[in-house]
Amino acid sequence: MARTRAQRRRHSLFILIALVVTLVVLVFARDISRAGHGSITSQRSENRSFAALANALITQENNFDARLAVLVGTGSSLSRPVFDAQLNQFDQQLAYWSTAAELLRRPKLDHDVNDVFADLTETRIDDYETLFASIAHSLSLPAPSPGPGTTPSAHPAQSLLNTVSAWNKDRNALRDEPGTVRLDALTNSSATLFIHSAVTALTASASLAVVRGIGIAAIRVTPAPLPSARGELLLPPVNQMSVGVSVINTGFVTQSLTMYVSLTPSNGPLSPVHLTFHVVLAPLQSFAFGPRQIAVVPSERAILDVRISGAEASPNMVRSKSFRVEMSPPGHT
Repeated sequence: MARTRAQRRRHSLFILIALVVTLVVLVFARDISRAGHGSITSQRSENRSFAALANALITQENNFDARLAVLVGTGSSLSRPVFDAQLNQFDQQLAYWSTAAELLRRPKLDHDVNDVFADLTETRIDDYETLFASIAHSLSLPAPSPGPGTTPSAHPAQSLLNTVSAWNKDRNALRDEPGTVRLDALTNSSATLFIHSAVTALTASASLAVVRGIGIAAIRVTPAPLPSARGELLLPPVNQMSVGVSVINTGFVTQSLTMYVSLTPSNGPLSPVHLTFHVVLAPLQSFAFGPRQIAVVPSERAILDVRISGAEASPNMVRSKSFRVEMSPPGHT
């Protein structure tokens, strides 16, 4: 039986619909394939970028570890200022690690490997800062000290070993992901050395031993004394004199000292004067106590004593000086 025109139109419509559906399915499948391929390409790029940056930081950490091991192992032959300067240089490098680790947290990667690496780096920074502070404290060095955001560890060297072990297990997390990247291992030379010998060799070193010393560098009296015998201060007839004292810390160690100035008259109407001052001196630094006014009278005789306490006197330095003070009579210059 011949088909009617209406049947032929319906048959053509069904074929057209089938073609359209097939085309839509093909286009949709192509888009899914492209999206999948694009996602893999993006993931591969992110993984490789992370690996390049992370490995660069790991290389820095391993170089840092090797150089620190040398410093701890040979530091006993250095002087206190040199050892302190090198230890402080190591401490200052840690700020870069923190910035670099924070930047590696984004974008988020598979297995949270970037967060794991950043967290371990922050822990290592705290461990190193605690370790440096421990060494400085043991040797009475002025620096470095832990930063305000540091989380101290009771056993920083062991914590460093733990972070190395943890990372060397997690560093293969991206090996089977797009990009098949390889993340480098961390080393633990300095932490191992510190655990085995701690700071024993450093604290036993003669060149790193604390040598304390303070002394009076100069005393200035105003008005300027007239020519007189050694140990005597012959002053013009004034109603006030001022005494200024400078002191020096000859040791590479922070030291506190107390200075005493007294003027004890042997005649005249005025009572004895006693002045006390305190100061903390940084290593190898000097400090000048500004002039202090003391009431005097013409024809007065007195003993001026200047004394400091706090540490042993340095070689060729003194911690006390005494002068006989004689005020000229009125009208004498």
